[in-house]
Amino acid sequence: MTGTTRSSEGLSPRRRRLLFRAWRRGTRELDLITGRFADATIDTLSEDELDAFETLCERADLDLYGWLTGSTPVPPEYDTPLYRRIAAFNHAKDAE
Repeated sequence: MTGTTRSSEGLSPRRRRLLFRAWRRGTRELDLITGRFADATIDTLSEDELDAFETLCERADLDLYGWLTGSTPVPPEYDTPLYRRIAAFNHAKDAE
């Protein structure tokens, strides 16, 4: 997979920005993790979940990648239900 498989048509400007950001993190590995998650869920995330996703997307690539791969511990303030959904989604995709 090389990029988004989802059209941004019909999404609000905020959701479009997050979809774009999720696929253009800066490292390909993290693009695939956050981008696939965004493709699958961006249209169904609640406002609170969008806030949490934006907060995670603001973190440095190395931090977020380390947390999602389990190589570094997740700080408690980022260990949110949405973070756990992204991590579970990533592990499920890895198993496919």
